[in-house]
Amino acid sequence: MTTYDLTGRIALVTGGAQGLGQGMAQALAAAGAKVMIGDVKAEGEQTAADLGEGHGYVQLDVTDEASWTTAVQHTVQQLGGLDILVNNAGIEITSLLTEVEAADARRMLEVNVLGTVLGLKHGLRAMRPDGPAGKGGAIINMASVAATIAFPGIAVYSATKSAVDRLTRVAAMEAGKLGYGVRVNCVYPGLVPTEMGAGLANDVAQIGLFDSPEAAVGAVVELTPSGRLGEVSDMADAVVFLASDAARFITGAGLPVDGGMGM
Repeated sequence: MTTYDLTGRIALVTGGAQGLGQGMAQALAAAGAKVMIGDVKAEGEQTAADLGEGHGYVQLDVTDEASWTTAVQHTVQQLGGLDILVNNAGIEITSLLTEVEAADARRMLEVNVLGTVLGLKHGLRAMRPDGPAGKGGAIINMASVAATIAFPGIAVYSATKSAVDRLTRVAAMEAGKLGYGVRVNCVYPGLVPTEMGAGLANDVAQIGLFDSPEAAVGAVVELTPSGRLGEVSDMADAVVFLASDAARFITGAGLPVDGGMGM
């Protein structure tokens, strides 16, 4: 019998102050988990307050080792453990390959790849049997449909999300072989009209790839068999599933939640 009940479990969601991360935090809380919002943005404190009593916020720069140490310690001490980690924080900077700025490429690599690496490191250390949480758990990383399609203007972003997929699979293998009791999976979100998604549509139009942001969105919908953009709830529900006992025999997998765009 399957269940999506997360009562008694503790989750840390990076980039949880807004957008997809906020929706994931809300869905996890609705399923019964206590949620720690980890974000560089102070708005995360209000997001946590809106979740209600028993949740929290910690400032987290995912590119900084010491920040991860503090965030995990804070989660374990304040909420009582760590069973679910959602490595959601990420950035996208649109550019044609001929115009890529090294600083922009480094920033995406730091947040999207290094941030996931450090999340896996500290999440696994906390959840494994000798860790401060010590009960195993689930780690869900955010890849992207951009890792599976050749969409113009997002080459570096696409590369970083492909890296997240590979990190997920190796982490799942290591966690299994070493007896950590931690499942590691990733989600491939399709385009969602959050602030980041709307920014991408504007940016690809601005650099001349499409006549307008609306044309860019139309191109995405045209590539999507389901015939629409994704919604925050589509991605959030997938995270709850992968965090739950319904996914107890799933690890090392990439779950497309893209309406078929990346098939």
